Amino acid sequence: MKVQTSLGQQASADAAKSEAELVRAVREGSELAVRELIRRLNPRLFRVARGILDSETEAEEALQEAYLSAFSKLEGFREHASFSTWITRIVINTSHLQRRRTRFAEEYDTVAETSTPKVIAFPRQNSELPDATLGRAQLRGFLETAVSDLPPNLRLPFLLRETEGMSILTIASELQINPITVKTRLFRARRRLRTAIEHRVQGGFDAIFPFGGKRCANMTCRVVARLQAGGAL
Repeated sequence: MKVQTSLGQQASADAAKSEAELVRAVREGSELAVRELIRRLNPRLFRVARGILDSETEAEEALQEAYLSAFSKLEGFREHASFSTWITRIVINTSHLQRRRTRFAEEYDTVAETSTPKVIAFPRQNSELPDATLGRAQLRGFLETAVSDLPPNLRLPFLLRETEGMSILTIASELQINPITVKTRLFRARRRLRTAIEHRVQGGFDAIFPFGGKRCANMTCRVVARLQAGGAL
């Protein structure tokens, strides 16, 4: 009981720490600091991965690999920028690599495919709480389908802008592209989406592609277990 109380107190203390303090704790081998960083970063980084990849399964796999890469090679983080900026770049690179691998596999896949369209299931907001209204669930599903149909080069800037509230300059810095290019892609994304949704909904983009609750906790446990198995913790 005392051990559980101590861990709970440490977790509460970690929740109050700055990102830089948590990174220093991770360097010292703190598992709880790893868990707290993942908890904080999961929603944003999942949307980054999902903005590049075409399914939530691929995005979750890429995010997990990015976490493992970042925490296993933390010596590569020189603190010239924030940790969240550094790991965002890792997520982007990992997602692009996974996308290329998926395309390569599909090109050489000899299994005949049916004409049935692929249905993508998305995680629900607060998935462990089943009291969301049917109308909101249907609306979110429609929005997610519309955004999912955007090409990745339009989808990612759109998600970063509309769901994360990032500025044009910040998005340009994160994606290493010109701010004018970001504006152009946002305009094109919104124009495509307007055609599909303007007659059914106005706004509501903050609800799409969530990543929290049990999914967030499960991701954290998998990353920590693999880090421990690899001797990084």
